[in-house]
Amino acid sequence: MLLIWILIFSLVGSVGSLIGGVVLMFKEKWTQKIMFCLISFATGTLLGAVFLGMLPKAMTKAEPSLVLIYILFGIVIFFMLEKLLIWYHCHDEKCEIHSAAPYLILFGDAFHNFLDGVVITAGFLISIPFGIATSLAVVAHEVPQEIGDFAILLHGKMDKKKAFIYNFLSAVATIPGALIAYGFSYYVDKLTPFILALAASSFLYIAIADLIPEIHQKTPPGRGFYQIILIGIGIGVIAFFRMMH
Repeated sequence: MLLIWILIFSLVGSVGSLIGGVVLMFKEKWTQKIMFCLISFATGTLLGAVFLGMLPKAMTKAEPSLVLIYILFGIVIFFMLEKLLIWYHCHDEKCEIHSAAPYLILFGDAFHNFLDGVVITAGFLISIPFGIATSLAVVAHEVPQEIGDFAILLHGKMDKKKAFIYNFLSAVATIPGALIAYGFSYYVDKLTPFILALAASSFLYIAIADLIPEIHQKTPPGRGFYQIILIGIGIGVIAFFRMMH
């Protein structure tokens, strides 16, 4: 019976996080007009998720120095991965190099959603009411982040249908995370710092290596101040939902 509760609310947590993306799907023209705003907001949510959520959690489960080694390892891995993706998609040395950020964000988000499944299971192992409350908190803090993620996919020239399918596949990583935590909680707890640090390094790399340079290069005249505000709002939203969580 407990496993059924976990499965139901893991599904609610994964599907509920896609609300923002669904809204953007049906407002394409409106989305295009405010794309520079969405990228700024996405940058804030990524930085907020890393420094206000993932790293503090990882450092409570492992030595901070070890977590920092994991972060360094992750950044190098994602740099190599981006180089491989660029090489794969651009065989002509004179072609314009397209950003690999959409694929990296999906990979990092899948890790994050996997960990949300672990959190949901932990809540239900305490009690069913606590598990339900934890699941609702997961949805609440995922919605603003998924809005930013979906904006990144659209900005990376991915069509709406493909962006939704890929984002959905990333979101349902919550379910295997919950199942593994239920069956092998001891082993998953030992790996959690590494998984958190790897996901954090992915988000950090995307924000600093891809999105911030994009903001600098394509900021409309007189809009820089608004983008700073939007980055702050993105960080603030994550901070609010993390406190609620």
